[in-house]
Amino acid sequence: MAVDINDNYWDYKNATGDESFRRQTNVIGVNHLNIHLVGWLDFSFSAIAAIIGLFIVYRTGLPLLYLGLFSFAVGFCYAGGPWPINRGPLGEFFSGFTMGYVIYLIAIYINVVHNPDVILNFKFYGDALLSSLLTVFAISNLLLANNIADEQEDINLGRKTLVYYLGKTNSIFILKSLYVLGYLALVCSVILGLLPKLMLLTFLITPVVYKNAKAFSQNPIKKKTFPLIIKNLLLITLAETVTFIFGVIFNF
Repeated sequence: MAVDINDNYWDYKNATGDESFRRQTNVIGVNHLNIHLVGWLDFSFSAIAAIIGLFIVYRTGLPLLYLGLFSFAVGFCYAGGPWPINRGPLGEFFSGFTMGYVIYLIAIYINVVHNPDVILNFKFYGDALLSSLLTVFAISNLLLANNIADEQEDINLGRKTLVYYLGKTNSIFILKSLYVLGYLALVCSVILGLLPKLMLLTFLITPVVYKNAKAFSQNPIKKKTFPLIIKNLLLITLAETVTFIFGVIFNF
């Protein structure tokens, strides 16, 4: 919630040259919210998250502190500061990597840090990365699809996103490719024994994922087809979670 508040707060503040974005798109302007109150909410939510995080660091170890600091930095710098990440071509990478991998890695670390059989080496972090790639790419695609649909608006706001450099056609190709690569990573993770075999049932939703991606690719409009990419992310993460739980329960 702190990140969402921060994004809207800084997007509103940085959109000094486009009043239509402030009034018609940004939630602060649309709902006539007090910008100073939103700023205090941003600070308050961030402070609460930091306090909870420091308590968990105290119960676990310093690696969690480093992961948390990285996540906080990305969360703030995504829309805040003098050079926001969302105004450049690396938004998809940082959002997917942070939310799809780093948060996933934090969850794993908290649960295994006191297990003497677990060695926190490069293989540990690499295995976690491979097994998280489907989620990483699904999240990256959400941001990529958003930038594809907002191509002209981003140009008006002075943002030079990945779509600005690659063009809409190439960006759509990347979006489709990331879904494919994500599922290949899932298969590899199961073969290597990193994930339960039951997680292969996630493939049952691929017809829906394909249909939604195709519909967006043919007509990338924010209010009409972008919600389909949101549904893809929801379906993928839900399917992964459910199949993982059953895989652990049945040890298969």
